[in-house]
Amino acid sequence: MLNTSFKTAGDIYSTSLLPKHWTFDNYLYAWKAIPMARMMANSLTVAIVQTATQLLTSVLAAFAFTRWQFRGQGIVFALISLTWLVPFQVIMIPNYVVISGWGLRNNLLGLIIPNLVSAFAVLQMYHTFRTFPKTLIEAARLDGASDWSVLWRTIFPNLRATIASTGVLLFISAWNDYFWPLLVTNKPQFSTLQIGLQSFMSTEANQWGPMMAATTMASLPILVIYLALQRHIIDSFLKGGLR
Repeated sequence: MLNTSFKTAGDIYSTSLLPKHWTFDNYLYAWKAIPMARMMANSLTVAIVQTATQLLTSVLAAFAFTRWQFRGQGIVFALISLTWLVPFQVIMIPNYVVISGWGLRNNLLGLIIPNLVSAFAVLQMYHTFRTFPKTLIEAARLDGASDWSVLWRTIFPNLRATIASTGVLLFISAWNDYFWPLLVTNKPQFSTLQIGLQSFMSTEANQWGPMMAATTMASLPILVIYLALQRHIIDSFLKGGLR
């Protein structure tokens, strides 16, 4: 991808490892061909808000499932777990009808609202909260701490690394989402960056140079986040697999 983004149109299909004639024209063309800055801002907004709400709801749900006992708890948890197994293709039509009825097509809220909760995040947080030492919670209770205080002052500070690693995975998933934004938006100013990449492909010919340049720019935020939090991401995968 990076190699092709610096090649001229005549060098793209060459077998040379490096470009014969280095050029930045693909990046300049890609930046002007689509509203790159606006689409990147849209992607960041959707990914950040979606990740924050999914983390908040998953933390609250995990705390409720691990600390409280209530009738039908197993059924509720099983239903949440089963939603993780439902393919998006099954719910995309009902979601689209609801979002259209609310007048949220070509609106960032239309992209965010159906993804406020993540079953994957709930399951990850549930298993994480189960491993938290009960003695610390009991000590906080003896000091007169409420459930809200126990959650945010005792549990949350000690599990920030795991919660952050889950947040990174949720952010990557939201950033790379393509199908749902494709259904809800049809105007470039309301679309995400992944939809903008499609404009470089057509039935007549694909603009490989500009598309690889745009894809490189779209990958940079995720690459930076991954390099900064690589250890936490790998640790999250390992713990999730062991559980």
